[in-house]
Amino acid sequence: MADTYDVIVIGTGPGGYVAAIRAAQLGLKTAVVERDDVVGGRCLNYACIPAKTLLRAAELLDEAKNGAEQGVIAKDVSIDFPKLHERRESVRKTLTGGVAGLFKKNKIDLIEGEGSLTEGGDVKVGDTVYETKNVILATGSVALPIPGTEFGDRVLDTWGAWSLPELPKSIAVVGAGASGSEIASAYIRFGAEVKLIEMLDQILPAEDKDVVRVVERTFKKQGIEVLTGAKVEDVTPGDGSVKFKAGGADHEVDYLIIAGGRGPDVEALNLEAAGVKIGDNGKIDVDGGQQTSTESIYAIGDITPGPALAHKAMEEGIVAAEKIAGQKVHAIDLDSIAGATFCHPQVASVGLTEAQAKEAGHEIKTSKFKLGGVGAGAVYDDRDGMVKLVVDSKYGEILGAHIVGNRACDMIAELVAVKDLEGGYQELTRIIHPHPTISEAIPEAARAVDGWATHA
Repeated sequence: MADTYDVIVIGTGPGGYVAAIRAAQLGLKTAVVERDDVVGGRCLNYACIPAKTLLRAAELLDEAKNGAEQGVIAKDVSIDFPKLHERRESVRKTLTGGVAGLFKKNKIDLIEGEGSLTEGGDVKVGDTVYETKNVILATGSVALPIPGTEFGDRVLDTWGAWSLPELPKSIAVVGAGASGSEIASAYIRFGAEVKLIEMLDQILPAEDKDVVRVVERTFKKQGIEVLTGAKVEDVTPGDGSVKFKAGGADHEVDYLIIAGGRGPDVEALNLEAAGVKIGDNGKIDVDGGQQTSTESIYAIGDITPGPALAHKAMEEGIVAAEKIAGQKVHAIDLDSIAGATFCHPQVASVGLTEAQAKEAGHEIKTSKFKLGGVGAGAVYDDRDGMVKLVVDSKYGEILGAHIVGNRACDMIAELVAVKDLEGGYQELTRIIHPHPTISEAIPEAARAVDGWATHA
C-alpha cells in the first residue's frame, strides 16, 4: 500500500484540476491521477483551448480580408498553418504548465498512469494501490464514431480537425452542434469548401429557433453548404479523400469530421467493483453534492448528467471538494449553466428556448432586440445579431436568454447572473450599461418585453 490521502482525483481536466486545488485549499491531503503525458485533460489539450486558438486566427483572417469597408486594405492575406499550430501549442503549453504549477503550489501529488477503483474504494494505478478516504472521478468523455465508420486517416474526430497539418481543399462535418459548427465556421474562413451535416431538422439543435435562423443564414452566405435532416451513410475512405452519401446525394471530400456524439469515459474505472451505479444514460448517478451511490466516491463533469461543458465540471469539482471537507453545499442548477458556441456569428444561451418554455406549460412573453439597434452594433457592423428573452408573464422571471452575434459568449454572463440571482427582466431595464457597447442591447431587449425599447 502506498501513501494515504484524504482525496484522490482521477483525471486532470478542468473539473479534476479545479477539484484537486479546492480540496488542497481546504486542508485535505490531495493527489491527482493522470494517464496522459500532460495535465489539463481534453479541454486544454485537444478541444476548447486549441479550438478557440484556431477560431481566433479565423476571425483575424476574416477581418483582414473584409476590412475594405472599414478603410483597411490588406493584400495577399493567407493562413500559415505551421505557424498557426505553433501558436496553438504555445497557448496549450502555457495553460497546462500553469496547471502543473498550481499543483506544486498547493502541494498536490501527481500520480502518472491510469487510475481505477478497488473494491474497498481505494485507487489502483498500475500495480500500486493508493489508500484514500475519498475519490473524485473526473475522467471526461470519449468521441464516438457514427455507425458504420471508424476513425482513421480520412475520418477524424474533432481533435483531428483542429490538428490538421495543412489546409484541406474540402471537409464535411457531421453533427452541427457547438463543436461541429465551430469547425465549419473556422474552415470556411480559412478557405476550405465546407459541408455541415445534421441529422435533426436544424443546426445547433439545442438553441432557440430564432437564433438558429440567423446563424444558418450567415453560414450559407459565407459559403457553408448546410444539410439538415440528413443521415450520413456508406462512408468509404480512399486514397486522399472519403466518399459518403447524405441528403439523397453522393459526396466526396478530403476529410470527414465526426463532431456528433461523445460518451462518458468510464470503462477503465472498475465502477462495479466499487459499487458505483450508472444511470440509464450511461452516466454516473450523483446527488446534489456530486456523491455517487458509494459514499466515499464522487463524480463530476462529462461522466455525470447534464451538459458536457468545462465550466459545469469546474463548478461540480468545487462542490465535491467542499462536500468532502464538510462544508455546506448547494446543488448546481443545470438550467442556469450557459452554453457558448464560438462560431461566426457567436451563439450563447442560458435556460429555456421559447419552444421549451411553452412545452413546459409556462405562460410567457418574449422579446427580440437586434444588435444593430445600438451604436456599437453599427461600429462592429453587426446588424443581424440579437438578444432574445423568454420571461414568465406573471412574475417576470427570466426563463431563457439567447444571444447571437458579436461578443455573445461574453455577454451571456450578465444574463446568467441575473437569472441565477432570481432577478426579473424588470431589473435588467434599469441596469446602466457603458456606451457604446454591444451589451446595451441587453436592457433594450428587457424593455422590449413591455414594448418600450428606446432604439427600436
